[in-house]
Amino acid sequence: MTRIDAAQWRDMMGYLREQHGTICRQWFEELEPLGLDGGVLQIQTSTSVQQNYLQRKCLEPFIESAQQVLNRLVGVQFISEGQHTAQQNGLALTNGAAGAAGGVRVPTPTPEHLLSEFDADQMVLSPDYSFDNFISGPNNRLAYAASVAVAEQPGTAYNPLFIHGGVGLGKTHLLQAICQKILNQYPDYQILYVSCDAFMNQFIECVRAGKMSEFRHRYRHVDMLVIDDIHFLANKDRSQEEFFHTFNELYQNNKQIVLSSDAAPNEIPQLEERLVSRFNWGLVAPVTKPSHETRIAILKAKAQLRGIEVPPEVIDLLATRIETNARELEGAITTLQGHAKIENRPIDLALALQVYGEEPQGKTSQVTLQNIIDAVTAFYNVKLQDLQSRRRHKSVTEPRQVCMWLARKNTRFSLEEIGGYFGGRDHTTVMHSIKIVDQRCDENPKYAAQVRQLNEQIQANHAPA
Repeated sequence: MTRIDAAQWRDMMGYLREQHGTICRQWFEELEPLGLDGGVLQIQTSTSVQQNYLQRKCLEPFIESAQQVLNRLVGVQFISEGQHTAQQNGLALTNGAAGAAGGVRVPTPTPEHLLSEFDADQMVLSPDYSFDNFISGPNNRLAYAASVAVAEQPGTAYNPLFIHGGVGLGKTHLLQAICQKILNQYPDYQILYVSCDAFMNQFIECVRAGKMSEFRHRYRHVDMLVIDDIHFLANKDRSQEEFFHTFNELYQNNKQIVLSSDAAPNEIPQLEERLVSRFNWGLVAPVTKPSHETRIAILKAKAQLRGIEVPPEVIDLLATRIETNARELEGAITTLQGHAKIENRPIDLALALQVYGEEPQGKTSQVTLQNIIDAVTAFYNVKLQDLQSRRRHKSVTEPRQVCMWLARKNTRFSLEEIGGYFGGRDHTTVMHSIKIVDQRCDENPKYAAQVRQLNEQIQANHAPA
């Protein structure tokens, strides 16, 4: 193995900060270049969570950086400290070891071909989403305390733990923090962490393929099952039936169950009463919008995580303007970081006011995605969970497209960010939705009047008094 020198590594990190600043994190300082082996640069991470996250989310920028600095065609491989130790001891890395790197431990008896199908749907744990990086305040104190308790005593503290609240309020952060803390304490703990969509899709595919025994083994032989956005089970009778039996078997064997939802169990429409009852067996913990003080703390933490300096007056401005959730606060930091790089200037109050605009006297706040969602869901009588679902009925697609059109018109979010709010859709879907709304407005005066009415209503709520 050919080692690279310290200067080359510094240049690589500098290139990443310069060209791909939004992916850089403070914990990148923990990374260690091991050297080149067969044209592949091996980089050691401190944890398996870091290893899997970098391999899945950051591989291309690291390859670009390595090739730019080393001036040769090379690949990049991230390996955890434990995997490096195994290599030094002459042990080959197995597929199982590599698959476990994301924090999901796979029971070995499951057929290998099916494991690959399941693994593709596993949620990738982000090192950003740890308890150390979570800001606790009055809006989430119960959920945070319960999550810590579950991580310290899985299967006994609160089972199930059901966390519910709106978009971007920290539900996913807490779910991932639980997984990471448990894996740090018990590396062999078997955790299955998936979205509700993945659960339902896997269930349907296994029914079609006649592989239900493998599916049930996969979901019922783990130490902890974590499912994000469980509210998508609503109105899915067969999936609810399967999850009911999965829940029972895990619960009876003292296996931990952690669920998140946009609504409390009793408020999820068309959810079987027996599931509502079971979701209420443990602890149901809400998360709500953060207070001004909590928003300031969140902004400081997000800036620190990225290793960037944001003056207090800018933090205060953002905390005043953005009142909705942590995701929008994080987006504000990323937006300022991008503008500072493009314009080659520091992040200061002048830049923040340039990006977010001078606030007219009497204006309450800038238009947020939540303002738009509230107006559209009330006008069309739909729920947020419908807008974020994969449903394609006109009663859902029309308000979803209008939401995207209004978000593009009234906010500074990118197409990717807007799509992310509506079920993880990509930028092309958002572009298509905007085009459809524009066409309908040109062709249908009544439709155009409805969209105009919504737009005026949203803007009126944020106009000078």
